Order: sequence, then structure tokens, then C-alpha cells
Amino acid sequence: MKNIRNFSIIAHIDHGKSTLADRIIQECGAVSDRELTKQMMDTMDIEQERGITIKAQSVRLDYVKDGQHYILNLIDTPGHVDFSYEVSKSLASSDGALLIVDAAQGVEAQTIANVYLALENNLEIIPVINKIDLPAADPIKVAEEIETSIGIDATDALLISAKTGVGIRALIDAIVERVPAPVGDENATTKAIIYDSWFDQYLGALALVRVFDGSIKKGQLVRLMSNHEEHHVLDLMYPHPLRRQKTNSINSGEIGIVVLGLKDVGIINVGDTITDAKNPASEPVGTYEPAKPFVFAGIYPIDTDMFEELRDALNKLKMNDSSLSFEPETSIALGFGFRVGFLGMLHMEVVKERLEREFGLDLIATAPSVVYHVYLNNGTMVQVQNPSELPDGTYIDRIEEPYVKATVITPVDYLGNIITLLINKRGTQEKMTYLNQERVMLEYSLPMNEIVTGFYDTLKSISKGYASFDYEPIAFKEGHLVKLDVRVAGDVVDALSVIVPITQAESRGRALVKNMKEIVPRQLFEVAIQASLGNKVIARETVKSMGKNVTAKCYGGDITRKRKLLEKQKAGKKRMKSIGKVQLPQEAFMSVLKMD
Repeated sequence: MKNIRNFSIIAHIDHGKSTLADRIIQECGAVSDRELTKQMMDTMDIEQERGITIKAQSVRLDYVKDGQHYILNLIDTPGHVDFSYEVSKSLASSDGALLIVDAAQGVEAQTIANVYLALENNLEIIPVINKIDLPAADPIKVAEEIETSIGIDATDALLISAKTGVGIRALIDAIVERVPAPVGDENATTKAIIYDSWFDQYLGALALVRVFDGSIKKGQLVRLMSNHEEHHVLDLMYPHPLRRQKTNSINSGEIGIVVLGLKDVGIINVGDTITDAKNPASEPVGTYEPAKPFVFAGIYPIDTDMFEELRDALNKLKMNDSSLSFEPETSIALGFGFRVGFLGMLHMEVVKERLEREFGLDLIATAPSVVYHVYLNNGTMVQVQNPSELPDGTYIDRIEEPYVKATVITPVDYLGNIITLLINKRGTQEKMTYLNQERVMLEYSLPMNEIVTGFYDTLKSISKGYASFDYEPIAFKEGHLVKLDVRVAGDVVDALSVIVPITQAESRGRALVKNMKEIVPRQLFEVAIQASLGNKVIARETVKSMGKNVTAKCYGGDITRKRKLLEKQKAGKKRMKSIGKVQLPQEAFMSVLKMD
């Protein structure tokens, strides 16, 4: 155990985490130069294209220093705030962490959030300043920023360039010297934490574990402590970028893959503890809580006959993403679909894109919403995910909405615009800290409903891309909220209903119908688009009718012939107005996002 090093890499998006992982793998000789590819630990097409880590990977590496053979277990973490649940479990499995900061951009919001997670797990943090080869790099200023904003001594921060390979060997030496060896009792009963799981079509559901005490052996009967499921270990492997290495046991301090032959990855929960079934451990490794979805949206097939295909696709996707939750839902406007729970907006985008790419589906996603706690007059509380499910206002005592602690780091030049944005989003300032003369960190308490619809895009727009943003849920607070309905040709479109603050209902209603007017195609009759609170219409736009030339077939003759045809058309349009049905394009359902 004294020669094992378990470490993670934490960083903000685009600070070079995946590139650094590639260089460490290359330096340790785990893959040849011919086999090396970019972002080796990002296996999905979406990860490669977007340059982000969605599903964390791990790898076991061999390294020789001063004649001693060391085993380095690189436990990768996703960088985006939506996947902070996976980050926390990866960090709980590590003994140290590399804190990567861009030498040109400095400390960002998600850097700070992930560092706090690492500090909660008592990890040895090694500050690393990356991209020192860039012309705009200023390592001295960035080191000062690390000390000011995080409070970590950065005088011995390692200066590297993951792209060119400068400083990589010194970094690996620092991992060996400064990351503590794992601590555990090799002779105690088995105790291991699951920090990742996925589905393999040949082996079934796989669990990636870190063993704290004892060992897991091939053929052993093990128990999952959260659900008391018992299964035999069919196979054991060490993770590798290209070729998994089979083993007969995973010992204390090591990481490895456990094959239990399960068909459902939902049985293997991230954060759960594996122990021996015959001699179980008395306590799990840390506390286990299932991942909670924060954002909900309806997903419907454009072709209503594809409902069963969508169900199968979601079931298959859930095998590789246990945080995904869904249940059937019916919409008057869209037919049969599913209400899907996501960890955040990026998670929603990724899931929708994977469903369309990997399963060839054409989908409509409704506007995302959060969970509201609705307290009724009789004292009961109901959770509402879908705005169309909100009870009638006469039965409601109060509505509570989820709040988050939002952290924004921005150059001083954009401070005024960002504070205005946060105030408009009903934010309350908690703290403002100047990191240096050029950058400032804001902490705001903010309703989560305000950040799921267009907030991030607006923030990036007004800061020219320089501001960074991170959030964490804190509590539910009472809000003065109402349901805003959209009526098209007199019918309420339930999929377009949103819950908004009563003070903003009128302005949002106007913006929504104005956006929809541009999207709804013209018909042979006038189409009224209305925003309403209950039965009270607060905004209206009209899509003008499309004229049809009914007199084209008249070649000369008396004028009364043409007049007679025009009168007949006029009478027909009145009849169409009362029974006409409007086909809404997909863009109409996303127009809710553009209300800002």
C-alpha cells in the first residue's frame, strides 16, 4: 500500500484537465505514441466535440522513481457543475488532488467549488498552473489569486504546459512525494466505495470501486449496503485506457472494476458501499445519498408513433447514467412522452443530443422547470415538477421554490452589468470579494428557476465570455408565484405553461407571445396568441391570415361574380376561425427560453 497513490484532477472547464491526463498516461508509458489519441479519457463523441468531460473515467498507471515501482490511480472527474455529484464521489475515493488553473485565465468559479469539495474530504491539494506556454500567461499573478481566493499556499505551485509536455515529469514526481499513501486495514472485512458505474453490453452493469479495508476476491459473495442486494463477484479488472487488466483480487488501497453480472445499472448506486455478505462491515464508507435531479423537462417524439422507441432509448441510456430519472407524461398539445429529471441544463442538452444521435429519434423538449413545494390550505404539501400540474390558486396557501448559492467570477469591467443581471433575476448579494485589481468574485442567493432559462447565455454575452459561474442548492424559500398559460387559437397549450413571479408575469407574457408570433406559421384564418393568468388574458398578439386568391379563375365577366366569391371566402374564414387547428413548430416550445 505504501507505493500506491490515488489522486484526482480538479479544474474549471477548458483549463486543460483532459490534456494533462493524456500527458500523464503518455509519460507513464501506459500507451505507445502510436496508440495515443487526444482526450483518451473522454470516450463519447459529444465529449470529444465539446471538449468537456461528462462521464468520469479512471486509469491505473505504473511509474518508476528512484528505483521504486509505484502504482498511480488517476481518478478523473467531470468539470461541469451539473456533475458535481460524480466529482464528490471521485474525490471521496482519492487521497490527493491536482488543482489545475489556467495561467492566462486564472481562478474560475467551478475551480473554487471543486476545491471546497476536496478540502471537505481532507485531500492533499497540489496547485498546478497550466498553459504557461501561452503569450498571455502570468503564473505569478495566478499564484497570488490562488492564495487570495482559495487560501492555499501556492509558492511551490508547479508550472506546466500539458500541451507541450513541459514540467510533466516533475508533476508526477510531486504526486509520488506529496500525495499520501492510502490508509486501510488489509485484514479487516471488505469495505469499498462505488464511485462510478456503467453498462457493458457483454459484461452487464459494472462498478468502479476504491477498496478501503480488506479486499474483493473473485467468486466472493458481496452485499450492497444501501439496498442489501447480494451478488457473487464474477470478474475483477484494473482500469486501463485501452486494455483492461484482469485480476483475482482488488486489495486495500486499490481501485478496480467489479463485475457482478447484473442487467440493471440502477442496482449499483454511485456512493454505495460494497462489503462481504457473510461478514458485513458495521458502517458504510461515508454517507450515501442518491443523485437528485434539479431540472425537469418534458421530452416527446415529434412522430407520436415513436413513443415506445423513446421509452426503450431512455431505458438504455439510464444503464449508463444512473442519475437520469423519467416517468410517462401526457400532453394535450404533444401527445405521449416522458417527464425527465436532469442534474442541470448541460445534462439536459447532453441527454437530448445522445437520444437523437445514438437512437435516431426526432424529439421536442419543453421548457425546463424546477421542483416547487406547494402548500395547500388543508396543510398538505405536494411537489410540482410540471407547471401544468399546479393546483388552482384558491387551494394554495403558499409556494416555495428552490434557491441556490451562485458564485460568479468576472473582470471588474463587466461588474455593473452582471450585478444588474443578478438583481433582475431576483438575486440577493451575500458577498463581494476582489481577488485582485482586475477580477472580483460575487456570491448571490438566487432562485434556481431563474438560472435554468437562458441565464448562462446572458451572463456570457454581457461579459464577452470572461465571467465564470457555479452554483449549489441551498434551501427552499417562499415566493409569490403564478402559472402563466399560453393560448393558441383559444386552446391552452399545456406544454408551454411556466411558473413565474407575479411581478414579472405581464412582461414575460408579452415577451412570450411576441416571440411566438414570429414562429407560428400563418394560416388561412387569424390566429390569436394569448398569455393568461387563469382566465384573465394579460397579453395578446395576432398572426394575420394568409390570403388565397379565390378570384383567379374569373376571366372577365360582371364584377358581382368576383364579389360573390369574396363574400363566400369571408364566411368560410369565420367558420375556420372557430374550428381551426394550428400546427406548432418545434421552435415554439423553446421560445419560452427567450423571454429575457
